[in-house]
Amino acid sequence: MSFLQPLALAVLAGSGAILTAAHLKTRRLARQAGQAVPQVGQIQPVPGGAIHYVELGDPDAPPVVLIHGLAGQLQHFTYAMAEDLARDFHVIALDRPGCGYSRRDDAALADPSAQARMIWEFLDAKLIEAPILVGHSLGGAVSLAMALDRPAHARALALIAPLTHPVGSTAESFLGLRIYRQWVRHLLAQTLAIPMAERTADTVLRQVFDPEPWPDNFLTDAGAALGLRPQAFIAASEDLVAAEAAMPDQSIAYGTIGLPPGAILTGAADAVLNPAEQADPMTEFGLPVTHLPDRGHMLPITVPQTCTGFVRDVAGQVT
Repeated sequence: MSFLQPLALAVLAGSGAILTAAHLKTRRLARQAGQAVPQVGQIQPVPGGAIHYVELGDPDAPPVVLIHGLAGQLQHFTYAMAEDLARDFHVIALDRPGCGYSRRDDAALADPSAQARMIWEFLDAKLIEAPILVGHSLGGAVSLAMALDRPAHARALALIAPLTHPVGSTAESFLGLRIYRQWVRHLLAQTLAIPMAERTADTVLRQVFDPEPWPDNFLTDAGAALGLRPQAFIAASEDLVAAEAAMPDQSIAYGTIGLPPGAILTGAADAVLNPAEQADPMTEFGLPVTHLPDRGHMLPITVPQTCTGFVRDVAGQVT
């Protein structure tokens, strides 16, 4: 016993030193991320939090709401799509609740239906009616949840590489987010998660963009550096776990409640969300699917003109 006690103390002291160093590095990386990608829009309080957003285009034009995916932010759309769409639409690009510079007050609000209600509250506050909802990845699931929550209020759905059904297997790049205890999320977020995210960034980006390259300015111009903040890790983990729990019931509701008109654009080589599992089944609910050969998951970044053309085609069906 006299040998084990000093050994245990030494292990604890060493672990404490490692966690302290990791925490200090986390604070530094988070500060640098905020400097690299500052707040660019306005904040609208809503029940349960606040929404950070930017507006472009003619306020009298048909409204288009851009909703980003897991571990993303509104810059995924302002990178190349928003200004193009603003020539014809009133464009609102937002950070989903809890992401970017938006806020949610409770982990339970990560549920896609809860995010949907918060975004509707935001649109009500902005007096936005009958929007075309453009959702990428997890933003597709939130867009669908919005349509289910208020079936008569969404004019159309333009979904890009969307999450629509339970995922057969989580993409390798997101496995580290599958954490079910909140205290573990917070501990990792303040210590090891952010330094590890910095170290593995190239590998994760390769997996997410596969088979396409990612742009050199993705961390800054597309806002990805904001992922190097503790709150981003916590929100992404909450989002992943909440979506896994919600999608079985949500996918059943498509047939019972019904969906507005729309369509889906997907990369045939998407390595994050399998089009055969996520896109193709939605034809049953009136959403035709276009597959882009040799394209992956990050279509708003890699083929923005194709995406904006797709949104215009969907809008043309309902306006």
